Amino acid sequence: MFAESRPNHVAAHRLPAWKAVLAIGAGHVQLHRAGRPVVAAPGLLVPPQLPHSCAATAPYVALFIDAWQLPPYRKPVRLGAEEARRLVAALGTADAHGPDADADLTAAYTELRVLAGPSPVLDPRVARAIHLCTRVAPDTPIAAIGKEVGLSPPRLRALIQRDVGIPLARLRRWSRLRTAVADLPDATVAAAAATAGFADQAHLTRTARDFLGRTPASLRHAAAEVVDRSKGTSTGA
Repeated sequence: MFAESRPNHVAAHRLPAWKAVLAIGAGHVQLHRAGRPVVAAPGLLVPPQLPHSCAATAPYVALFIDAWQLPPYRKPVRLGAEEARRLVAALGTADAHGPDADADLTAAYTELRVLAGPSPVLDPRVARAIHLCTRVAPDTPIAAIGKEVGLSPPRLRALIQRDVGIPLARLRRWSRLRTAVADLPDATVAAAAATAGFADQAHLTRTARDFLGRTPASLRHAAAEVVDRSKGTSTGA
């Protein structure tokens, strides 16, 4: 989760996960795609792998949801003012500047699934492999993961591509980026990159721009602002 107490714009990117961007208060969120009309609403649900840039005209919160946790959509989904308000309210700790680090993400994700509909059912072997690759042992060789779930590496990659629609290597990079972003409020960019398994700071920077349209420095600010609000302070202007 990111939250910022002021309007913001991020460059073009392609995220291997769902993204829900919710304006706080009376603002709205804008999604830009080359050659397409601007999509604007109080909240937007952006499907995985959609190339776009994004802007918020007010304080906002952004939630990230694994690609297989929501039903497949090919286009952005507009959320009305009441739907966006319900999602922000589900976080439980939001004020005029957004939520803090004690936000109830489980409640927000539950509310999001109510709005979006049930998630697809994954092949259990695929679900297990993704869990191992992205949560438990992200550095484990694909051959070892395949052996654990009873699939050859080529077959495992093919099933993940079929069921999730995203290459396994890209899911692993996203997992590393999440780890790095979680460390950024308390670590240097270089240290966060090393801890998350990136080759170097430049590798982390390229991944952040590719997946989120932001630099690690701006991600640090967004993550730190959430933490600061939970302590009764704010890094926002």
